[in-house]
Amino acid sequence: MGGINPAGRTSGHQAFRRTVLDALPADQQRQTLEGLAALMRLVEHSEKGWHDSQGHPIEAPAQSLRDQVLNHTLIRRNEDPRFLDPGMPSNRHASMQLAEPLRFTLRRRQLPENLPADWQVRDIDAREVEVRVPAGVLEVLLPDAQLPKVRAAAQLPSGFDPASLYRSVHHPRGLSLAVFGASDCLGASGLSWETLRQQLNPDHIAVYAGNSIGQLDDQGWGGLLKSLVSGQRATSKQMPLGYGQMPADFLNAYVLGSVGGTGAALGACASFLYNLRLGIDDIRAGRRRVVMVGTADAPITPEIIEGFRAMGALADDAGLKALDALELLTDSDYQRACRPFARNCGFTMAEASQFVLLMDDALAMEVGADILGAVPDVFVNADGYKRSISAPGIGNYITLGKATALVRDMLGEKALKERSFLHAHGTSTPKNRITESHVFDEIARANGINDWPVVAIKAFIGHSQGSAAGDQLASALGSFAHDLLPGIPTLDAVADDVYAERLRFSKTAQTFRADAAFINAKGFGGNNATGVVLSPAVTERLLAQRHGAAAVSAWKERRETTREAAAAYLAQADHGHYAPRYQFGEAVLEGPELDIHADRIHIPGYDHAVSLTSDNPFGRLDEETS
Repeated sequence: MGGINPAGRTSGHQAFRRTVLDALPADQQRQTLEGLAALMRLVEHSEKGWHDSQGHPIEAPAQSLRDQVLNHTLIRRNEDPRFLDPGMPSNRHASMQLAEPLRFTLRRRQLPENLPADWQVRDIDAREVEVRVPAGVLEVLLPDAQLPKVRAAAQLPSGFDPASLYRSVHHPRGLSLAVFGASDCLGASGLSWETLRQQLNPDHIAVYAGNSIGQLDDQGWGGLLKSLVSGQRATSKQMPLGYGQMPADFLNAYVLGSVGGTGAALGACASFLYNLRLGIDDIRAGRRRVVMVGTADAPITPEIIEGFRAMGALADDAGLKALDALELLTDSDYQRACRPFARNCGFTMAEASQFVLLMDDALAMEVGADILGAVPDVFVNADGYKRSISAPGIGNYITLGKATALVRDMLGEKALKERSFLHAHGTSTPKNRITESHVFDEIARANGINDWPVVAIKAFIGHSQGSAAGDQLASALGSFAHDLLPGIPTLDAVADDVYAERLRFSKTAQTFRADAAFINAKGFGGNNATGVVLSPAVTERLLAQRHGAAAVSAWKERRETTREAAAAYLAQADHGHYAPRYQFGEAVLEGPELDIHADRIHIPGYDHAVSLTSDNPFGRLDEETS
């Protein structure tokens, strides 16, 4: 796994550790804080140890920079300059009544292509003209600055800019996040991508990656759509780079060099699980052996936030003030903006990139992969008829019901009741706290569960839209590794309308040894999904059952080399040294370079050919004779 979110880097469980920081041993707290300080460019590391950007030594960054790291990660007051004073740049339409003619000069190239009929234009020189507008009404746009109504946001740790780590040229932020996330995933795997792909038919690799709403910042469709009305010029990159499947395209073209399967499933907040399901289905059907799955969302823009605010979905400043009867919001109030299952007023927008590398079990053992867990299935169901497209419906009862049935069948009733936990969608809206808790409570009742632990990490990292379930999956893998469940720190008390009879909520991190976690997503439009993720210990038992003890023992020996390589990568990453994999224009192939046969195509650089043999389930007609 690899990626980045407001809590930090995904690899090495850095982001997870940030959410359970106070429950960690002192040494792990130190390591986490040092790694985050390096990520945020507060310190640098060399052979001489830690130092600042001027080279001055820093003896204990975990102590001296602790407050700065804690205050500039997770949810906080939006630090984007567009959201600070004097406010977000905007225009206000006005009808000016000119009492007398208006005369002004401007550059010739700034003249409208279609001049108003009553404007009189006189050349001053080759570059400038004088314009005379007669008295009357003049329609204009007046530059303005609007104070943002929503100031809470879950941004990446301050100082971290993925675009600065590789040769990005006008890349939308979401695509820079995708490059970093996928590279982090490959580095943390401890496997050589070139060696791995040479062992496979090129068609046995796939990438399923996207996001929920495309790239809507100025470098993508956001800039394109407002270019005419804002007087800006559209670029050649904005249209193609805005597509929602572009993270997958970037990975194929610049990170993995894959010619295998590709695509993206967009399902609002459930997008990560939709793409995960595509990968699982491909592997189970034998079509692929390695699949990279992920999402990358960067929706913290004035326009997107205003759109969600207009829906009443976000925790805006007015709502937060009313919630706590405050006249003024402080930094600490913004840090508490997201309150799943408590009295709340809306979710907090976030950005994140999450990627996982899936393999079939035989290949994972053969290459000595360090297996972090297993995902046996993802269940997806729609809501059916509903009053509002954005309102929750009934589909989530079906997805979670199927997921619990699978865990009971695989691991037994005791494991389901006592060693599983829920990763709630937990958006922090009043509607979600009621409807999702009812789903959980009813499924718990149906399965005889009395004290089901609920985790809601949006309290820390906000709602990253299509990447939200990826955040949850990465956190679940962290729980398996550390035997800790993150608390809900903003949960002063469970709201009165939450169905909590059979659920367990905690404000602080809890020790818990789990066999399985349920990753739940409830997306706009009825995009419900629940994924099942099994712990490494359970996965190992399943591997032994399928492949035998001798095969598992041999895999563990091969795994040592993988772990050494992964540890070397993580050590560099913890010191702030990253080298995202971005191979622009390298090893580009054209059609004439292929060796094409009726049953196979050989691609230069690949040891194995692509088989053209089809699986034909339709039967064969005898050739007609004349």
